[in-house]
Amino acid sequence: MRFEIAEGVFELLPNGYFGVVAVKGMDNTREIPELEAMLQENIKVCEQDFEGVKVKNAEDITPYREAFRAMGINPNRYMCSIEALLDRIAKGKGFPHISPVVDLGNAVSIKYHLPIGAHDMATIEEALEVRHAQPEDTFIPFGGGETEKPEEKEVVYVSSGQVRTRRWTWRQSEIGKITENTTDVLFPIDGFTDLNRDKVREAAEELAELAERFFGVKAQVGFIDREHRVFEVE
Repeated sequence: MRFEIAEGVFELLPNGYFGVVAVKGMDNTREIPELEAMLQENIKVCEQDFEGVKVKNAEDITPYREAFRAMGINPNRYMCSIEALLDRIAKGKGFPHISPVVDLGNAVSIKYHLPIGAHDMATIEEALEVRHAQPEDTFIPFGGGETEKPEEKEVVYVSSGQVRTRRWTWRQSEIGKITENTTDVLFPIDGFTDLNRDKVREAAEELAELAERFFGVKAQVGFIDREHRVFEVE
């Protein structure tokens, strides 16, 4: 399969930069105490980082709010996933252990203050794309509910007409979510060439290293920008 960013997205975000980590053969059923401890430690550090600071005004977050505006999305109404995650932690609400695979992505996301998704590759036929929504695209909210139709020209993560994330990095779908049966995962990391490129690269490399250490598998790492819009999973 492939992960691809449409040219139309780069017309809105010419400085877009995407890290991607593909991992196959993960066991999402066994507990990994060291990984859970790492997640909780990163949460504690994050609480300290944002003590007395409004997350939406933080240096790491404002570029995502500006990117939402460039896409025609109101960031006050639809919060970027990383802003929502860090805002929850900054308010002392912590973040629960969910599963080893989800913990892995969240631990790295919290450490680097970057939005990191997790998609079950078994539910992707040919490609996971980031593009403008098309009339036939549909979205089932995380947890279930009525099927939704994305807005015209909304930037979405999508596979075969099934939207996996609405409004770029706002809300995940029920389809493609990580379950106990998930073994093959694609982790996209959204960032910017001129603002946090090095952090995106560091986060991707660390996520891959942790996946190999904790799950005993081989991870594949790649990066996408306007000149290189496709990543092929081996």
